[in-house]
Amino acid sequence: MIDWQFAERTAATWLSEHGEPLHPAVLTLEEIILRFGREKRNGKRVVFTNGCFDLLHPGHIESLETARAMGDVLIVGINSDASVRTLKGPGRPVIPAEERAEILASLESVDAVLIFEELTPQRVIAALLPDALVKGGDWPGNQIVGREEVEAAGGKVVRVDVVPGYSTSEILRKIRETKKEER
Repeated sequence: MIDWQFAERTAATWLSEHGEPLHPAVLTLEEIILRFGREKRNGKRVVFTNGCFDLLHPGHIESLETARAMGDVLIVGINSDASVRTLKGPGRPVIPAEERAEILASLESVDAVLIFEELTPQRVIAALLPDALVKGGDWPGNQIVGREEVEAAGGKVVRVDVVPGYSTSEILRKIRETKKEER
């Protein structure tokens, strides 16, 4: 017997706001656990990182490539539109979550992307228990969400250098300044 409610929910998960299917690497937490949970890894090292990734820039690319080099699989968690708005303020995100996920999933360094609704990826990290949790060096070590769970499970938490000169907030500030100058 087919569970049609499940089929409808799954199909809705895979569509962008334009009605197009998302990249096959955009997954739910349940799908990520089924593919990359501890018992499914077969010796592969799973790395997790997260962020808003609102306007993808070279700093993001470098940090993702650095994170990917730390393991065999890179999973990227991105904040939902509502959580980005709460964290970053009105006018954010510029790009909807489904489109941000699609862009990230298309990168060679990224194996899977999931969108989480909460303000932090605490629940995702606790469920996945990656071998490595990677955050930008601008995050104080004691404020990295998921640190305790990852380390208690034998994983490591790594802070990577932030690439100077790249910031979504700074890009948006420059755009606003240019608009003001044109008026």
